[in-house]
Amino acid sequence: MPIAKISPSLLSGDFGILAAECKRMVSHGADWLHMDVMDGHFVPNITIGAPVISCLTKHLNAFLDCHMMVSHPEKWVDDFAKAGASLYCFHIEATQDASALIDQIHAAGMKAGVAVKPKTPISTVMDLGHKMDMCLVMTVEPGFGGQRFMAECMPKVKELRAKYPDLDIEVDGGIAPENIDAAAKAGANVIVAGTSIFKADDISGTIESFRTIVNTEQDLLAKK
Repeated sequence: MPIAKISPSLLSGDFGILAAECKRMVSHGADWLHMDVMDGHFVPNITIGAPVISCLTKHLNAFLDCHMMVSHPEKWVDDFAKAGASLYCFHIEATQDASALIDQIHAAGMKAGVAVKPKTPISTVMDLGHKMDMCLVMTVEPGFGGQRFMAECMPKVKELRAKYPDLDIEVDGGIAPENIDAAAKAGANVIVAGTSIFKADDISGTIESFRTIVNTEQDLLAKK
């Protein structure tokens, strides 16, 4: 079974000192760093792009988990690969040929992730499990931080984990100490959390608690 990977969402950090925020999260034990990239079309907001990623990678040695909330994800693959992105996660809703896009991402030297919105059936990605490196199940509507965790998305995680026991499955949106158990029991092993990590009194303790809960549940799932 895959191990826990805790990926603090930099959307909750201070963009004025983004490199320092990245280093701070890594120093507290973060496994990955989650970068939300929005183009103002797929979702209404606009955030960082490839030039910012490029600047960060000059000062960091970290796994950059780039969540591409963009309308034409195939357009930006090469730019993000050159910038140093580690994983390029596009939305299934934003492409007509997910399989070809995964091939394009792999050819560029990055891992490929596929994301699904809360209202998108998990059946849209079930045939991609043998190609994608990660599936992101959104637990809020993409585009805004600080939303309520949508527990009704957990059956998607369970279905995906049952079919692909070795796949990295990520959850993103509203993850906090009070609901991490639900995500872990469903089978998620990659945990994106913004406010609950950045605003925690004990950041290291919160990250380690999330990791322990996820790894415990993964062990239990492996024994079933």
